[in-house]
Amino acid sequence: MSSILKKSAHIRYHLRCLKTFLPAAYTSNDSQRMTLAFFTLCALDLLGALDTHTTEAERSAHAEWIYQCQHPDGGFRGFTGTDLGDRRTKRNHHWDPANIAATYFALVSLAILGDDLARVEGSKCLTWLKRLQLRDGTFGEALSLGEEVQGGRDVRFCFCAAAIRWILGREAEAEAEGNIDVDKMMRFFEASQTYEGGFANGPFHEAQGNAWPASESIERLLGWLVSRQTSVLQEEDCPTVSAMPEPQSVIAVEGTHASSTEGEVDQGTTREDTGIEPSEDELRIAGFAGRCNKAADTCYAFWAGGSLMMLSSLHLIDQDALSRYLLSETQHQIGGFGKLPGDPPGLAGLACMGHPDLKRFDPSLCISMETRDRLEGLKGRVAGYSP
Repeated sequence: MSSILKKSAHIRYHLRCLKTFLPAAYTSNDSQRMTLAFFTLCALDLLGALDTHTTEAERSAHAEWIYQCQHPDGGFRGFTGTDLGDRRTKRNHHWDPANIAATYFALVSLAILGDDLARVEGSKCLTWLKRLQLRDGTFGEALSLGEEVQGGRDVRFCFCAAAIRWILGREAEAEAEGNIDVDKMMRFFEASQTYEGGFANGPFHEAQGNAWPASESIERLLGWLVSRQTSVLQEEDCPTVSAMPEPQSVIAVEGTHASSTEGEVDQGTTREDTGIEPSEDELRIAGFAGRCNKAADTCYAFWAGGSLMMLSSLHLIDQDALSRYLLSETQHQIGGFGKLPGDPPGLAGLACMGHPDLKRFDPSLCISMETRDRLEGLKGRVAGYSP
C-alpha cells in the first residue's frame, strides 16, 4: 500500500462528513455529534481546507449549531437532541446535562471556525466546571439529579477541564469564581504514575498511553512511551497470557533502547547491547499501543506521539516507521484513518511529526498552532467571565 498522504481524499471524506450524512458506522454516536464535529473541523483545518472549501455562511451556520448546544446552566451539550427548551423543569432537567468533553470540543471548534467566543457564557461555564471536580482532584463528565457528578474518573476529563479553564480564564486570577483546584488534580496524577513510568486512570491501575508527564519522573515516562511502539498490528497477533514474553520495545532508535520493564531511557545503550535484533519488517512499520502486549492503535499515534512532542523527545521513536503504519496500514482508501487496519475511517496524529501537507500542530490542545494563536488572543476575554 502507498505511504503517501492522500490529501485530496481526506478533504473529500471530511467535507462529506461535514456537509452530508455521516457514515453508517457512526449512527450509534449521534448523541456525541459535538465530538464528531470537532474531529471533522479539526481535520479540515489541519489539511488547510476549511477556509478554501467552505463558505463564510457555512462556517457561520456551523458556529450557530454549536451555540444551540450551549447549556443554560453552563457548558455545552453533546447534541441538540436533549434540549428540552420551554419544557425544561426542575423535575426533568437532569435528562439534559452539559458534558465536559462536549464543552471542550465546542470551545475549540468555535475557535477553528474563527468565532470570537463572544456569546460563550464564560462565568456560568467555569462555575459549572468547578462543580464537576471530585474530592480526589479528578473530574466527572456531567451533573445529574441532585447535583451528583456522573461519569467515570478518566484523565481525559482532566485534560478537558484544564483546556476549558485555560480558554475561559486567566491563570493569574487564582481567586476567580470558576477556579479549579489544580494542585489537587496534579497530586492525583503523581499518585497515578505506575512502576513502569506511565500513567494510569487512577492509583494502582494499569498504565495507559494517554499519559500526563510528572516533573520528577520524565526519564521513566519517556522510557514507557517509547516502549509502546510496536509492530503488532492486529489483536489476534498479540501473545496469550501463558505465552507472554517480558515486555520489550520493538523499536530502538539511533542508539537508544527503551525497556518497558525498567521504564528508563538509557542514552548509552545500543541495539547490539540488548542481544535482540528487530526484523526488517518490524523496523519498517510500527504503530503505538496504549498498553503492554496490545496491538497498535491509530489514536495512540496522537496520545503517545503528542506526549513525546510536548517533551521535545520525538527523536526517541522511529517516526518513519510510525508514518508508514498510519499511511500504509490505517489510511482508508476513501479518506480518513481507521482505528486498526481495515477499520472504518477516523483520524490520526500525523501532524505531531510535522507532516509537510499539514498545518503546524499543538498537541497540548489537539488543534493547529494557527487556532492556538487565535485562542491566545481571546483567552480571558470571553463574555461573562468576571474574576
